[in-house]
Amino acid sequence: MAGMSHIHVAGEIHADVNAPGPQWLTLPDDVNRLDPRLWSETVMRDDDGVVRVGGVRVTDAAAQCGTPVYLLDEQDFRARARAFREAFPGWRVFYAGKAFLCRRLVGWVMEEGLDLDVCSGGELAVALGGGADPSRIGVHGNNKSVEELAAALEAGAGRIIVDSLDEIGRIEQLCAEHGWRARVMVRVNPGVEAHTHKYIATAHEDQKFGFSIANGQAMVALVRCFYSPHMDLLGVHNHIGSQIFDTSGFEVAARRTMKLMQQFSDATGARLAEFDLGGGFGIAYTSADSPSTPRSLAGDLAGVIEHEARGFGIDAPTLSIEPGRAIVGPAGMAVYTVGTVKPVDLDGGTQRVYVSVDGGMSDNIRPALYAAEYSAVLANRASEAEPVLCRVVGKHCEAGDILVRDVFLPADIVPGDLIAVPGAGAYSREMASNYNHALRPPVVAVRDGALTTLVRRETLADLLALDQT
Repeated sequence: MAGMSHIHVAGEIHADVNAPGPQWLTLPDDVNRLDPRLWSETVMRDDDGVVRVGGVRVTDAAAQCGTPVYLLDEQDFRARARAFREAFPGWRVFYAGKAFLCRRLVGWVMEEGLDLDVCSGGELAVALGGGADPSRIGVHGNNKSVEELAAALEAGAGRIIVDSLDEIGRIEQLCAEHGWRARVMVRVNPGVEAHTHKYIATAHEDQKFGFSIANGQAMVALVRCFYSPHMDLLGVHNHIGSQIFDTSGFEVAARRTMKLMQQFSDATGARLAEFDLGGGFGIAYTSADSPSTPRSLAGDLAGVIEHEARGFGIDAPTLSIEPGRAIVGPAGMAVYTVGTVKPVDLDGGTQRVYVSVDGGMSDNIRPALYAAEYSAVLANRASEAEPVLCRVVGKHCEAGDILVRDVFLPADIVPGDLIAVPGAGAYSREMASNYNHALRPPVVAVRDGALTTLVRRETLADLLALDQT
């Protein structure tokens, strides 16, 4: 059509192209320094500058396992699990398996005295396959299928967190047909806007999870479960979001939820004995993040519940939480091999160096999905070169294939170097894909100088096995 021009609309990944970096990112005094807030407890540099984790040099791990590879510090994972269990005495601490789950890790969770949260039939199968006590499993999901509910009920899951009236009906029908009895909690939506990205804020009104307290749906669900001949109603559940540092959102959620509990008691004469506050506790991905310790969280949350219970004149319920990222996130790192190094001149005389590695959005989708920030270091050696502003990117055919948006790395970085990214224990392998027919990396545990494969690397044979000719 005459006079029509084709316009390319630049997305948000291009919006900061002229900016030298975010305000929080400052030129490091020592580009080789490892910020202990970002890494698992056994991470260090050897005398020659090679990063070591769990007594294993990343160069040796890369040589033995290839790259990309996720390295998971078993000692650190167990220490963080114990820290939550010890900081919350009398509470039930459910490890949120959606952050990362495999059968051997299920054993770690059980051995450290935590319960386990799953949110799909696949996660339930892994939990049971890893030897989890079914009575210590909680089953989540906003659209559980009949098959998933049947598997949970048949296994004797300790609790099913119901999320819709349709689901309640499915559970009642299954129990009636098979003689099962369901132990349930009702997920309520307290209408809280958590201070996090919109895609991981889960307690505001306009989203798919839970029953709204404000419009009365939550009370309807509680009453129906309470009077059902096939269910034991344990209590209420809410979850306000993920990667949260500010506990004020939990305070508002607790107030609204405990008011609902009081109203339920007034209406039925029964007490709701349990209250799960969910998880979502943040971790440090960059030097700008300041997460709370488990002990600090315990003090804050216990104070909130005690205050609200007194205010409503009710007994404090049995409490539970669901940390996932806060346990496994810092325990993991991703290791990549540098393939190309490309300096790019920006407007204003600044420059950014694009460092391309052998992974990308297929093994960590979070930066592309909601602009999640990460850090990175040169891992196979120390460097005396000046730090330069870099962007670590993947090998996929997408301009948004960014792993670390802004980071200072040594100016002498070259192809063949290794890059280590902290905070990769959570939501990296779990959200990984075969985009561009990439092969998903392995997860390898490190402890006391030994490597143990938890999830092996995919092969081309795996990829082609699903492709029917």
